[in-house]
Amino acid sequence: MDKRYIKLHNVDFDDLIKTVEECKGDVYLETADGDVLNLKSKLCQMIGLSTILSNTEVAEATLRCANPQDETLLFRFNLYGEVPEKE
Repeated sequence: MDKRYIKLHNVDFDDLIKTVEECKGDVYLETADGDVLNLKSKLCQMIGLSTILSNTEVAEATLRCANPQDETLLFRFNLYGEVPEKE
């Protein structure tokens, strides 16, 4: 399985989740501290949000996905801030 990585910086978490919900495969958020959260999981989304809200700064993180279509969607979100319309 070919894994794709996208570096994130200063991303709106709500918009990120909206984008992840449109992905077909699993999407993992990996922090510099070594934490890995599956953003397709509602529980992990809540943990991720609470972690971000408890910090004064949003650290950089990496997204990892296996589906090339998901990589394209997340890359466009990261680069242009494009949030896909819900189908």
